[in-house]
Amino acid sequence: MKSTADNPAGPRVAGAPLTAFRFILVFGIVSALMDMVYEGARSVTGPFLGALGASALLISVITGAGEAVALVLRLVFGRLADRPRLRWALALTGYGLTALSVPLLGITSALWIACLLVLAERLGKAVRSPAKDTMLAEAGTGLGRGKAFAFHEALDQVGAFLGPLLIGVSVSLSGSYGAGFLLLAVPGLAAMLLLAWLRKRVPDPSVYEVPALETPPPAESAEAPPPAEPAQAAQTSPTAARLPRQFWTYAAFSSLTMFGYATFGLLSFHLVANGLLAPALVPVVYAVAMAVDAVAALASGWLYDRIGLKVLLALPVLAAAVPWLGFSNNTPMAVTGVLLWGAAMGVQESTMRAAVAELALAGRRGSAYGIFTACYGIAWLAGSVLIGLLYEQSIFALAITLTVIQAAALAVFVTVRPHRADA
Repeated sequence: MKSTADNPAGPRVAGAPLTAFRFILVFGIVSALMDMVYEGARSVTGPFLGALGASALLISVITGAGEAVALVLRLVFGRLADRPRLRWALALTGYGLTALSVPLLGITSALWIACLLVLAERLGKAVRSPAKDTMLAEAGTGLGRGKAFAFHEALDQVGAFLGPLLIGVSVSLSGSYGAGFLLLAVPGLAAMLLLAWLRKRVPDPSVYEVPALETPPPAESAEAPPPAEPAQAAQTSPTAARLPRQFWTYAAFSSLTMFGYATFGLLSFHLVANGLLAPALVPVVYAVAMAVDAVAALASGWLYDRIGLKVLLALPVLAAAVPWLGFSNNTPMAVTGVLLWGAAMGVQESTMRAAVAELALAGRRGSAYGIFTACYGIAWLAGSVLIGLLYEQSIFALAITLTVIQAAALAVFVTVRPHRADA
């Protein structure tokens, strides 16, 4: 029998007017457009809040809290994403919230309102991400989930590259951030229109999992298994099954890594506050970091499909190098640190997520994504508070502390005994 993986465009599944590859492609374009919106805003969040009077500690806390909102609340929305009928509603609501909150940043001059809008944008990501990840996992069944998530992340980064450049040009021409935020309403509207079209074409992405559920013909079975007892059936049901111990160990490793991972908000604030880069150049550096992110996502996704979780050994190493370079007072070193930050983000946002699908049964994937991201979201928020405090006291102490944390993450990773769960 010819494998579905032999067809690069994915299988043509009954009930799905688009192939799995085309579904992932269109969803990736939606994400690229929306990444123009929120990554464009993210590229200047630190200097923007700083211009409104925020301290380094407040910037680190707000940007860390934003990431925590985007991650921890997926625990709630992940459970909702376990219900197939709600997935599109969650995706549309989450993308819509981001498309609205970012342009509103362009018409506020109050620090507290700007902070609330930053958190609102991240809330949109929390609402949509578990549903989006679950649908991508379903569509990636026949293509290889590592490739599917990596390809989607690479398309994300096209928008993540263009959005900051748009903001950079706007800041350079206008001398302020407001016009750039308002301009980002255009790709936001385009993303919403395309997402509505995709939902109409593929109302139920779970059909893409059908080719993976191949069972031997009855004639080839030596003996049919006896019917399961009701109690046994309940225990083995995907919705009733518990997440395996390896999943929790993996979540602990990921949480430690993110606990010692600085936000770009603080990195960008450092670049501007110390006179290392002009405000208009910070989004440009961020755009290049997003290009590095895309390359790292593709490379790590390709390696993941071949060697499994071992590829994630690179993540703590990259994260440990960021503070030594990114918070230096030498411009080339600081920019290099930002680029390494982008490489770590590429691994974290693609391959680290793809592995969750392998460690949870199909019926628990939405919850698994929610629990997993909640764990390292809380860790990221706690780490952001610590990093902000250390930044205001001693950069050297900050770099030493984060290096120790990443070393501890590597030690935990060994206990995961990395391998593909389906190997």
